[in-house]
Amino acid sequence: MEVEAPGQGEMEIVNNVMCLLTDPEGIPLGPAMYLPQNSGPQQLQQIVNQLLNNLCFFQEEKLPYAFYISDQELLVPLGTYLEKHKVSVEKVLSIVYQPQAIFRIRPVNRCSATIAGHTEPVLSVAFSPDGLHLASGSGDTTVRLWDLNTQTPLHTCTGHRNWVLCIAWSPDGKYLVSGSKAGELQCWDPQTGKPNGYPLNGHKKWITGISWEPVHLSAPCRRFVSASKDGDARIWDVALKKCVMCLSGHTLAVTCVKWGGDGMIYTGSQDCTIKVWETSQGKLIRELKGHGHWVNSLALSTEYVLRTGAFDHTSKRYSSPEEMKKVALERYNKMKGNAPERLVSGSDDFTMFLWEPFVSKHPKTRMTGHQQLVNHVCFSPDGQWLASASFDKSVKLWNGITGTFVAAFRGHVGPVYQISWSADSRLILSGSKDSTLKIWDIRTKKLKQDLPGHADEVFAVDWSPDGEKVASGGKDRMLKLWMG
Repeated sequence: MEVEAPGQGEMEIVNNVMCLLTDPEGIPLGPAMYLPQNSGPQQLQQIVNQLLNNLCFFQEEKLPYAFYISDQELLVPLGTYLEKHKVSVEKVLSIVYQPQAIFRIRPVNRCSATIAGHTEPVLSVAFSPDGLHLASGSGDTTVRLWDLNTQTPLHTCTGHRNWVLCIAWSPDGKYLVSGSKAGELQCWDPQTGKPNGYPLNGHKKWITGISWEPVHLSAPCRRFVSASKDGDARIWDVALKKCVMCLSGHTLAVTCVKWGGDGMIYTGSQDCTIKVWETSQGKLIRELKGHGHWVNSLALSTEYVLRTGAFDHTSKRYSSPEEMKKVALERYNKMKGNAPERLVSGSDDFTMFLWEPFVSKHPKTRMTGHQQLVNHVCFSPDGQWLASASFDKSVKLWNGITGTFVAAFRGHVGPVYQISWSADSRLILSGSKDSTLKIWDIRTKKLKQDLPGHADEVFAVDWSPDGEKVASGGKDRMLKLWMG
């Protein structure tokens, strides 16, 4: 197929270049074709939309795409790019088209509220899947629920005997579970702030992570998995109010856990391994080895849709669990496409591995570059990018499909503890020991917004799934809300 350049008939000679358009997975969009060298992103948008026959079903607008050549975004005409990068026109030029979110998230730029309440450091913050509610866990042994409209405390959930280390909302928004340093878990009703039954006991040491069974696999949400310093992971049923399975096999502490969209559970451990479990009987089905030190963090490429279930930026409500399950499954399948679910692990050995556990027990790639331990890893909501936070004070950006290094964001003057993405996959939020939050722009690869305000280390950050708000908490015991 040849695309004719405008005005070619009027003696203006435009050289053509042979291009092959592929999706992020490397699947070609038809055969290679000659494109005029004066074609830029705008012309490529039209071609891709034409070839895919794309029209948004709710608006007469073409879908937006970004274009990449060798992991660099194409922002100029092809000719200019080829000249600048001294690329030979003899070879076929491979151009990756990447779908962009139809909606745009405004970068937050101001602190809209500083809310006192916790009497010890805030260790975790989490927005509900619909983005309407916020919870925090603290060293003062309480979980607090906050009213985002009035920006004031709503409920104080008491019952834990020690620091609340982690919290997790069920993807249908009906429950909140918290885990403490004493090893017990508590399920709460977010509407009332009251406990949903007695504390769940079984772990012998503190809780390091909690992850819910995805709503597209089971609705209403009933099961979640917890990881503990005691070396076990346990599956609990909130309806039965008890532990239904114990996943034993790690020889040291389990540091992180994820319940995948295919129904598998992934656990990362200080024994340097990642184990994959099936959830009908709790059998170990695969072991992922490669790290030379503790595994600190795990992330799934589908995590954003697993966390938000049936909720998206339109704030639609659902009348039944069945409807919710159906919509959540559609969202999951659309996000995942034909590719397998990807997993990334970050470690004390300064490296990360990208895995496709469904396909192989061997890593797809090893990602090096951090000079200190990798503290937190996180896929963008669209799964195309991967961000990592490290004690080396940097946030690094990687290609979420190939694991190729893209950029380093430097600006923090202390270790970076946690990161969170904007819902449109265009911005990264980071919180650091240096007492600041920072927002980084994927497109420019630069700092977008510096958010000072905390009086001490920032331990926890979260960007609401609806993109409107950011929450942060830390050593100064304050919960801060930030808006655009």
